[in-house]
Amino acid sequence: MERSKSSASDPFARALRILTRRDHSEAELRTKLERFGFSASVLDEVIERCYRYNYLDDRRFALARSREMLRTGRGVGTKILFDLRRRGIGESLAREALQIASEEIGPHEVFQRQLERRFATFDYATASDKERRRVVNYFQRRGFHLARIFTLLKKE
Repeated sequence: MERSKSSASDPFARALRILTRRDHSEAELRTKLERFGFSASVLDEVIERCYRYNYLDDRRFALARSREMLRTGRGVGTKILFDLRRRGIGESLAREALQIASEEIGPHEVFQRQLERRFATFDYATASDKERRRVVNYFQRRGFHLARIFTLLKKE
């Protein structure tokens, strides 16, 4: 199916195509639209229109992203904050989204699920130093603090 020439040059239509694939932050949408050479004033108008129709909402995006990262075990705490800031979400909104998501899906629960899924046979007491490092590094890369990792692993 061929796209019409008018929709390809229409910044609002392009924004809608971008937003139908997945939710984006304002900064992400703006960056993607800038690649097509639209002027700043046109982008401001398109962004405002997207907000007006509720197609764009940074709070909704931040909450959904935080929940998704926690649910899938891809990150907790500082890892989520870093990801949200990288996507253009402000510090206070990122912290608020992380707080809400962490209350719904606790980091302890995420840790336990990931430990069972990725390291089902791992036993801290009998594991070699190399295996312990591998498990600890895995959780550190996901944003868990070292002290918390050791506390949770030694409980097992």
